[in-house]
Amino acid sequence: MAKMEVKTSLLDDMIGVGDMVLLEPLNEDSFINNLKKRFDHNEVYTYIGSVVISINPYRSLPIYTPEKVEEYRNRNFYELSPHIFALSDEAYRSLRDQDKDQCILITGESGAGKTEASKLVMSYVAAVCGKGAEVNQVKEQLLQSNPVLEAFGNAKTVRNDNSSRFGKYMDIEFDFKGDPLGGVISNYLLEKSRVVKQPRGERNFHIFYQILSGASEEFLCKLKLERDFSRYNYLGLDSARVNGVDDASNFRTVRNAMQIVGFMDHETQSVFEVVAAVLKLGNIEFKPESRSNGLDESKIKDKNELKEICELTGIDQSVLERAFSFRTVEAKQEKVSTTLNVAQAYYARDALAKNLYSRLFSWLVTRINESIKAQTKVRKKVMGVLDIYGFEIFENADNSFEQFIINYCNEKLQQIFIELTLKEEQEEYIREGIEWTHIEYFNNAIICDLIENNQTGILAMLDEECLRPGTVTDDTFLEKLNQVCATHQHFESRMSKCSRFLNDTSLPHSCFRIQHYAGKVMYQVEGFVDKNNDLLYRDLSQAMWKANHSLIKALFPEGNPAKINLKRPPTAGSQFKASVATLMKNLQTKNPNYIRCIKPNDKKAAHIFNEALVCHQIRYLGLLENVRVRRAGYAFRQPYEPCLERYKMLCKQTWPHWRGPARAGVEVLFNELGIPEEEFSFGRSKIFIRNPRTLFKLEDLRKQRLEDLATLIEKIYRGWKCRTRFLLMKKCQVVIASWYRRYSQQKKYQKIKGSAITVQSYIRGWKARKLLRELKHLKRCNEAATVIAAYWHGTQARRELRRLKDEARNKHAIAVIWAFWLGYKVRREYRKFFRANAGRKIYEFTLQRLMQKYFLEMKNKMPSLSPIDKNWPARPYLFLDSTHKELKRIFHLWRCKKYRDQFTDQQKLIYEEKLEASELFKDKKALYPASVGQPFQGAYLEISENPKYKKLKDAVDEKIIIAEVVNKINRANGKAASRIFLLTKNNVLLADQKSGTIKSEVPLGDVTKVSMSSQNDGFFAVHLKEGSEAASKGDFLLSSDHLIEMATKLYRTTLSQTKQKLNIEISDEFLVQFKQDKVCVKFIQGSQKNGNIPTCKRKNNRLLEVAVP
Repeated sequence: MAKMEVKTSLLDDMIGVGDMVLLEPLNEDSFINNLKKRFDHNEVYTYIGSVVISINPYRSLPIYTPEKVEEYRNRNFYELSPHIFALSDEAYRSLRDQDKDQCILITGESGAGKTEASKLVMSYVAAVCGKGAEVNQVKEQLLQSNPVLEAFGNAKTVRNDNSSRFGKYMDIEFDFKGDPLGGVISNYLLEKSRVVKQPRGERNFHIFYQILSGASEEFLCKLKLERDFSRYNYLGLDSARVNGVDDASNFRTVRNAMQIVGFMDHETQSVFEVVAAVLKLGNIEFKPESRSNGLDESKIKDKNELKEICELTGIDQSVLERAFSFRTVEAKQEKVSTTLNVAQAYYARDALAKNLYSRLFSWLVTRINESIKAQTKVRKKVMGVLDIYGFEIFENADNSFEQFIINYCNEKLQQIFIELTLKEEQEEYIREGIEWTHIEYFNNAIICDLIENNQTGILAMLDEECLRPGTVTDDTFLEKLNQVCATHQHFESRMSKCSRFLNDTSLPHSCFRIQHYAGKVMYQVEGFVDKNNDLLYRDLSQAMWKANHSLIKALFPEGNPAKINLKRPPTAGSQFKASVATLMKNLQTKNPNYIRCIKPNDKKAAHIFNEALVCHQIRYLGLLENVRVRRAGYAFRQPYEPCLERYKMLCKQTWPHWRGPARAGVEVLFNELGIPEEEFSFGRSKIFIRNPRTLFKLEDLRKQRLEDLATLIEKIYRGWKCRTRFLLMKKCQVVIASWYRRYSQQKKYQKIKGSAITVQSYIRGWKARKLLRELKHLKRCNEAATVIAAYWHGTQARRELRRLKDEARNKHAIAVIWAFWLGYKVRREYRKFFRANAGRKIYEFTLQRLMQKYFLEMKNKMPSLSPIDKNWPARPYLFLDSTHKELKRIFHLWRCKKYRDQFTDQQKLIYEEKLEASELFKDKKALYPASVGQPFQGAYLEISENPKYKKLKDAVDEKIIIAEVVNKINRANGKAASRIFLLTKNNVLLADQKSGTIKSEVPLGDVTKVSMSSQNDGFFAVHLKEGSEAASKGDFLLSSDHLIEMATKLYRTTLSQTKQKLNIEISDEFLVQFKQDKVCVKFIQGSQKNGNIPTCKRKNNRLLEVAVP
């Protein structure tokens, strides 16, 4: 039987309110209290309709396991408790089943968990989509793009140890089955100012610390870096180490992720070289220097850092040094070169570092897109995931240009959020046939227009001020804003014409304030113009383009002199405005899903809920506004089937089963409960409930009804249990009674049966005893007659026996007497002969017995059949000495024969050679004992198998008896040269070891003698017959590691072919014929520089000395 699936609801076992749309009363305090109550019970997710509120728990919770993924897979959005997996599943199923492109918008301030939320969404989609080698590879590449972008785009801030310092939008592309095909990543506004300066308590981007901590010493040496953080001015030292963060391990993870995504080794190396160059740029320092014309210029203090940067990037040092000291301005056909003072040089250095890192990050995103993009051109479904910075409000007027454009982006997101939410509500009302009523809400389009209007917008004024000739400062920009925006109701400034701000001391003169949808934000105007300009001097761009580094050259295409463009590059504000417009256009084509991330405290600690901080985030995220928009019409809606299934027990007509349509059942149910008609409306497939109080009333009635049903079920169960027990006891009583009656009757029957058997046995016994007595009497009568007859026959037999015995004794006595008489006669006749031969007979008998005993003992004491076994039984008697020795000799010969009979022909040949060697060299040559245990192999070189010796093999037709590498001693200086020594049936050959060419060939008949020393060396001389053709160059003096084997085989082969024994001379001095001269070879003892290797040295024309250790 299949296990029944238990369906739950968002309203079951609810802690607080799971959906803020149902919150009563709805105000800021109740909203925060509900979030806190759920947070205290580890419920970090809450709904606002289809929007998910996520609170960062700052600890691991067991709610992201594979079991949880399966629990939320293919389930209705409101079927289970709020979870990010529910939203992910809803978006994925809508994309897969309904063919609707989706986007998931994740917003919140730094530290609220946006990056983790985007990872959870991607991991859930990866878990529930299809499987397969290609699909798994695509999923792995999409997931592994995160560590790379986090390393280069994330940093440690006071609010978050892994804060994303850029906005990221990823489009994941799927096929018609819902399997991922690839993706496209877009990045927005990298905080490149962090490269050159970080606030106190914060770090630079992760990658700088990861390289210095995790790279090997060899890799750091290639990058010209040192492991010490304090060596680099661009790295903040107060937070260089972060608790719980292993930069070394993360570096290995990043390198592995880059490999999985598809980065080539040379690309990875180039990326890290650019990072190292950025890091070293911060160590370049300048000093002032006055020129003759009175102008100030700057010079680099220490050029070592500049030299290493140029070596890393392949830039000419003089070119880069000039770019840091001069600036060239081009106008039409004129070029003006001006010097840079120290402040301008530092500005140029930092601008280069920021641009280099920012362009590298953009290149990384482009390179990742090339790897993860879909390879097929079929129609694709798209799910976008937007992980972007939330609304930012810093205290003490620390809000600058970055916060301004971030908040502008959030204004646009809020605008599209309200529009799409209203659009979704309106479409659902129309789809269900419910009358649409206009909803009052705050439209922030007026704020967006204040910022982005092409004529009077703040961004337009900033661009106009940056492009204006003359002196341009932040103050002139603020004056322009005061002139253009003074009458705008959402713009405030002390210098504006609006009199209500003149006495507002909380608003400094150098600031302006904008009333955003999330609250008022005061911006410090200082730095707006410079950050919007984002200028990089053309000299630096051209210097970078001249680099021999392919990646750096590609990052600065505008530095190409052939493509000089005098047009001013677009400002940072206009670029970001265009990017936001493209993003908004993209989002409007997709079905939106929202995740609002909230940070519970600033301490990054678990179990702490700071109500003031959460309240601040609720305001600027516009969550209350979101709830009010959602509740403006009907607060709750639900399909008829689950609604009827949940509340059918409240009406007798629908309980326990409703046979008709679900809508009719819901109508009967609501009419029975008396709910006012203005509180609900019937759609085509859903019931719409206007007020949450109505829903809670239904839940209270359901709870009470469930208690009543539980009591009823308990009562019925108890009755059923008691009846079942009574019936069981009754059945048991009947069974016991039947068994007892059976037992009683069986016992009575056995008693009667036993009595009858006893009576029968007594009667049968009496009759048997009576018959026995009669039989015994008859038997005794018969036995008495038999006994009398037997006694009589016995008497007769004994009488006859005695007669026969007497007769036999008489005959025996006669025979004995006759035998004694005959014996007496014989002894008397032969007495004289017995005394003469008795001694010899006794001796021979004794000797025969001793020999027999000796041979029997020898049979049991025989030694083993091993020829080397020297054991033999001791001699038992002295007179057997010669016999004992002869037997020992015969036994040894016999067992040697038995041992030899086991040999094969090959083994016999080997032992014959060994025996021959023993006769030739035993007790004569010191090298001989070491050769006894070594088998004679002969062919030490595999000439037939080694292609190197093919030429030599073709030249030799005969069978090769021995092939060995020897050292031929030079006649002139005593040095050795390697040769191949070959012995065949008829010839001795010497060949070159490298080429295999035959150098000498000597017939065996021309070999007269072999000479060698008696010492432990391998030198030997082959003497040739005088006058022979082979003897023209003289005798051969050779050295070999297998001297004994070579001499033995040469001796046996010569004897076999010439029938003459070869003379083997063993002496420590012998003469060798070298051409026309005879040289004495003398062997001496001496210590060697080369260890135990003998050396040969020519002393004079007549003496060759060999030193043997």
